[in-house]
Amino acid sequence: MATDEQYMTVGEAREYLGVGNKKIAKMLKDGTLPSQPDPLDQRSKLVKRSDVEALKARSAKRAA
Repeated sequence: MATDEQYMTVGEAREYLGVGNKKIAKMLKDGTLPSQPDPLDQRSKLVKRSDVEALKARSAKRAA
């Protein structure tokens, strides 16, 4: 099992990326941001921290 530091909740990812609820939901639905069920709470989803950081880096490059 991966360590907690490798994953973040969808809410944490949303705050980190600075996007709203609709935008994060679209990113999850279309696969821009892959997710997996939280093994401790099947109602929640987790995303890899590295995926979120890579997405933010790509967004920053486009904005520059």
